[in-house]
This record gives sequence, C-alpha cells and structure tokens, in this order.
Amino acid sequence: MVLNAQPTYPTSRSYVLKLHRDAALAEGRLIGRLENLWTGEHFDFASAEELLACLVRAAALDPHI
Repeated sequence: MVLNAQPTYPTSRSYVLKLHRDAALAEGRLIGRLENLWTGEHFDFASAEELLACLVRAAALDPHI
C-alpha cells in the first residue's frame, strides 16, 4: 500500500466555524467567525454571502491553491 504524501484534507485548510450568540439561523441571521486552525487567522461574517467571501479570501491566502 502506497500512502499519498499530500493528504486529501490538509490541516492548512481546516477551519472552525463559530456562530455568534445573536445568530438565528431559522430567522436567516448568520453571524460568526471562521478561524483557520493552521494559521490562527480569523474572518468575521454577518451573512451567508460574507461567510462565502471569507472562504474565498482564506483560499487566496493559501499558497497551495
């Protein structure tokens, strides 16, 4: 068995999604923070669109993409 040297889900692309106490998904209020586990960088968001924008910004900072 040969192991792939590059993992399918590398740690540098692992995130924690933290929802704000005022987030109310049933009411359409998505507020929170996205944190990169590898770098510690975080991105705050106040909507689903902003969350996606955070992911795009984070991907742009990853030199492997």
